[in-house]
Amino acid sequence: MNTDLIKKTANTVRGLSIDAIQKANSGHPGLPLGMADVTTVLFNEHLKFNPENPDWFDRDRFVLSGGHGSMLLYSLLHLYGYDLSLDDIKEFRQWHSKTPGHPEVQDTDGVETTTGPLGQGLANAVGMALAETILAAKYNTDIEIINHYTYVTAGDGDLQEGISHEVCSFAGHNKLGKLILFYDSNHITIDGDTKLSFTEDTKKRFEAYDWQVIEIDGHNYNEINEAIKKAKSETEKPSIIICKTTIGFGSPNKAGTHDVHGSPLGEEEIILTKENLDISTEKFYVPDEVYEFTKQKIKKGKEFEELWNELLAKYTKNNEDAAKELKQIIENKLPEIKIEEFETGTKLATRASSGKVIEQLADQLPNLIGGSADLTPSNKTKAKSQSSYSPDNRWGTYIHYGIREFGMAGIMNGIALHGGLIPYGGTFFVFSDYMRSAMRMAALMGIRVIYVLTHDSIGLGEDGPTHQPVEHLASLRAIPNLTVFRPADANETALAWKLALQNTSGPSVLVLTRQGLPTVNRNGRDFAKIEEAEKGAYAVSDDVDFDIILMASGSEVEMAVKAKEMLNKDGIEVRVVSFLSMEVFDNQNDIYKDELLPERCEKRIAVEAASNMSWYKYVGTKGKVIGINKFGASAPYEKLYEEYGITADAVYTAAKNMLN
Repeated sequence: MNTDLIKKTANTVRGLSIDAIQKANSGHPGLPLGMADVTTVLFNEHLKFNPENPDWFDRDRFVLSGGHGSMLLYSLLHLYGYDLSLDDIKEFRQWHSKTPGHPEVQDTDGVETTTGPLGQGLANAVGMALAETILAAKYNTDIEIINHYTYVTAGDGDLQEGISHEVCSFAGHNKLGKLILFYDSNHITIDGDTKLSFTEDTKKRFEAYDWQVIEIDGHNYNEINEAIKKAKSETEKPSIIICKTTIGFGSPNKAGTHDVHGSPLGEEEIILTKENLDISTEKFYVPDEVYEFTKQKIKKGKEFEELWNELLAKYTKNNEDAAKELKQIIENKLPEIKIEEFETGTKLATRASSGKVIEQLADQLPNLIGGSADLTPSNKTKAKSQSSYSPDNRWGTYIHYGIREFGMAGIMNGIALHGGLIPYGGTFFVFSDYMRSAMRMAALMGIRVIYVLTHDSIGLGEDGPTHQPVEHLASLRAIPNLTVFRPADANETALAWKLALQNTSGPSVLVLTRQGLPTVNRNGRDFAKIEEAEKGAYAVSDDVDFDIILMASGSEVEMAVKAKEMLNKDGIEVRVVSFLSMEVFDNQNDIYKDELLPERCEKRIAVEAASNMSWYKYVGTKGKVIGINKFGASAPYEKLYEEYGITADAVYTAAKNMLN
């Protein structure tokens, strides 16, 4: 290792970072200045990547969990050959630039995940490391076609967030030996010294998680290099390298203080810092010798992939079927999915029909990875053919996340980002409150993650208001690019699963009942042939010259159909619309929307055992929403529906009043 050139490169990273932050007059210089030494050694001496093919499947993954320090990553990506020019660096935090304030996976080659809220990058890294073990166990033979590490940097803020406890405990329990965490231990947060709020012994904490713990001077190149070697040699435990660093390293007047955390240094301090680091005071300066130095690693990166391609060719020759399957899942191709239709007259909770669908999917999708936050029997998320993942069974396709809902959601994001696997995970719908931030990040990144959220309403009954979701449907429907499905019966549940699997541009939520629901007779038509059902909303029961439209989702569709039957006896013609997914419906063309909800029919009623906020855009100013805008109660679910006025009789009465 050439420590002189490593130092020049690290200091160039520092110079680029503080210049970009100053030009933007916005950003966080403390982290790039403090962690430049560690990450430069990692990139130059250990990280396996090819900047000419950033998505090469067997690359090492590097995650900057403290995304506020994004200029550290951007500077490294520029120097190590990624498609990120000096002009891109100069556009830091500007409109439509490749260098947004926090790294965003869809914007910048070399960025593995969108890291915003602290701790979630660490969770994503755990998911990536988990995915590597699963794929290696399934596809490696005498040829190790899957063999890479996951590296992640995290600071005091990441480790204070509760999600870090969830996912680091999970990683230790599951012996994710190829996960290596660099802890930027500088004892400074925005408010000041960490003594204000954070005095735990991190070393003991991670030893208790059963991690390998290594402590180093984060500015000593030889110590950094040896620590990474030691971490890579430990295969039974994840490793944390506690890097004692100085935030704002090199700044004569601000290093080691909270003043350098989240504000530009200022022009004068930048000059003093560069002089102190013995680098040019010219803005955005990169010495030729640094470019020449990093070119060596860029060349080596191309060689890494070339060797892997040779290995893949040999692997394909010896393992034709496995290689074909691996290629399909890397390319994210779904086979044709076949799910048996449920017969009219059967009655199943949609969580139960979902379980039956999962039984069929598990046999058809070798890369479907299930799990639950300790609610497997309730969520019905484990197929009989799935075995439980463990250190002794790395190709188990079912993950026991433990009672760690937020951690589960963050880990699933990492699994999806790694590629090759389709993660789904279950819990009670009410606990989506714990998961929401990670669900939002999945939507922001546009990745395929599937959430199976059961016990969807007051219909869960006696557990009471603490476990009865009321505001949650409206809350999740408010997240852009998150598709929410609330199926009315078993066949809609099957369709929801198909649509969720086909949705490769964002996450999907299946919101499912505890109580049994009848399989709907859709005007005597074969459900599989009703194309409109795939459009998110459709006429589940219909009269030709309808006077009123009744709308519902999930368990309330049955009530709307019963109300229609009562109204038909009074000579009133009705259209009943089942809203499987508002998001899918909203994406349809105006012709279909106008046909289903024609302007001529202004008399509309929506019924849903939840907050009524989602429905006003469909019922219009002359319509009515029957919903729940207060918390639930503890009682049998039949009593609750009666007391809260969520019944077929209530819909019938509202319709009669509207028509009179």
